Order: sequence, then C-alpha cells, then structure tokens
Amino acid sequence: MTRANARELAVHLIYSQSFTGDEPDDVVSLRLDKAYYSKLSSENEVYEERPSRAQLSYIDGVVSGVANRVEELNNEIQKFSIGWDVSRISRLTRCVMQLAIYEIQNVSDVPTGVAISEAVRLAKKYDGDDTGAFVNGILGSYARSLEAEEV
Repeated sequence: MTRANARELAVHLIYSQSFTGDEPDDVVSLRLDKAYYSKLSSENEVYEERPSRAQLSYIDGVVSGVANRVEELNNEIQKFSIGWDVSRISRLTRCVMQLAIYEIQNVSDVPTGVAISEAVRLAKKYDGDDTGAFVNGILGSYARSLEAEEV
C-alpha cells in the first residue's frame, strides 16, 4: 500500500470516527479487521491491498492525533476559511483538511506541499473540483502563515 492510499484510508477512518464518536483505536481495529476490510474492497480500490506495518503505524498515529486535536484543527480551518463557518464545510472535506494540517504540524516525513496536494486530490475525488480549489486556498493560506511566523 502506498502512503497516498494509507492517507486516503486514514481520511475514511477519521470520517467514520467523526460520526460515531468511538475511540480512534476502536475505529481503526474494527475497520482494519481482516474480514471487514476484505468486504470493503468491492466498494473502493483503496481497500484492495492491506496496509504494511509502517502504514498501519502512520494510520493509527494520524487517526488518533486528529481525534485528539479536532477542536484545534477546526480552529485553524476556521481561521483561514474566510466567509465560511466550519460547520458549513462538508464533514468529509473537514476531515481531509484536519488530516493535512495535522500532518503539516506533526508528521515529519510529510512535506507541507505533499500534505496540501494530497488533501486537494482527496477533496476533488470525494467532493469535486471546486472543493479541491477551496481546500487548496485554505491550506495554502495556512502554510503561508506558518512561513510568516518563521521569519
């Protein structure tokens, strides 16, 4: 499984957890259970290959990290989504942006540009091209604010 597929799978898990409110570890273990996981392969190609140990570690870390910091991540999204209340942004798009911001802040082997481009790709795939541009604008503004803080 590629990191891009692991990221997409993580978005699915973050999205699921946002509905159920279950503990992140429970969501990950349920959705990655071999029997359940194999049923999902007919619904989405991302489930055709099981994650490696390294990808499982990444998935577990980001799903837990986002769940534990969702309010902080939403505040960052709100700060840069001028004219939009976070509650008006689709849940899936919010999850995509939460993951990207979490990666930028906490996952050292994911460059900021990769986190943004992957978020745009996922937003386009699941919510359309316009949403991809919206996500790019918010995450680009967020990244530029970090660069300005460093100066």
